Amino acid sequence: MHPPERCFAVGDVQGCLTPLQRLLEDLCFDPAHDHLILVGDLVNRGPDSLGVLRFARGLGDAATCLLGNHDLHLLAAARNGRLNRKDTLDDLLAADDRDLLLHWLRHRPLCHWHAPSDTLLVHAGLAPQWTAQQARALAAEVEAVLRGPDHGRLLDQLYGDDPDHWHPALADIERWRFVINTLTRMRMLHADGRLNLRHKGPPDAADPSSIPWFLWPQRAWAGTRIVFGHWSTLGRLAWPQAQVYGLDSGCVWGGALTAMELNTGVITQQPCPPAQTPG
Repeated sequence: MHPPERCFAVGDVQGCLTPLQRLLEDLCFDPAHDHLILVGDLVNRGPDSLGVLRFARGLGDAATCLLGNHDLHLLAAARNGRLNRKDTLDDLLAADDRDLLLHWLRHRPLCHWHAPSDTLLVHAGLAPQWTAQQARALAAEVEAVLRGPDHGRLLDQLYGDDPDHWHPALADIERWRFVINTLTRMRMLHADGRLNLRHKGPPDAADPSSIPWFLWPQRAWAGTRIVFGHWSTLGRLAWPQAQVYGLDSGCVWGGALTAMELNTGVITQQPCPPAQTPG
């Protein structure tokens, strides 16, 4: 008789394959009985994005890999050839199996519901107007586009900070972009509830009128346990008053790679050598 399935959520890997493999060794991760959820940003800035994608894909049904902003950037850059100065995606884009890996990546989800622990996992955050159920439905809308024949049009118009406020009447590219920006880029909200997509530092360094997305007073998703990544400068992992847990502990910057066992809440960390300098 096998023990109950353990489910490990792991923060932003960003191309740091060796720390991920060492973390899973420390956890005695067994893909036959355990499950791994990577909360987005599998690639970029670290030394081996190609290896991370190959490894994650090779886990098959034992892993759920969410899309983060760097993963979407990779999909867009594969179409338009535009890379940023600090991107470390050249080896991946030149690999013989790049098309296979990109196709696999394009079919990953934007959020995931872990029913045994009643936890919603996303890369960045949720809009305050959304319930957890609405967030999952909107994520599914965009996932269907990314997996379908219209994915090129979405990736070609992926970038932009507008619209910055949710309205159910949003449609087409504007609707898809707002959902993507919320689920993969957001950290702070302006005082009027608009997305503040420019702030990347810790919460106390932001404009005093801004607030972390998960502390918005009238959030419709309140009462839902959320696990996310994306925000390496947040400063701590747990915000129990909001039932949220941030797992991006800056692995690629020389911090740690963090895993949380969703059923027990136990945290395990693997120290990481710096791959890049922040800023």
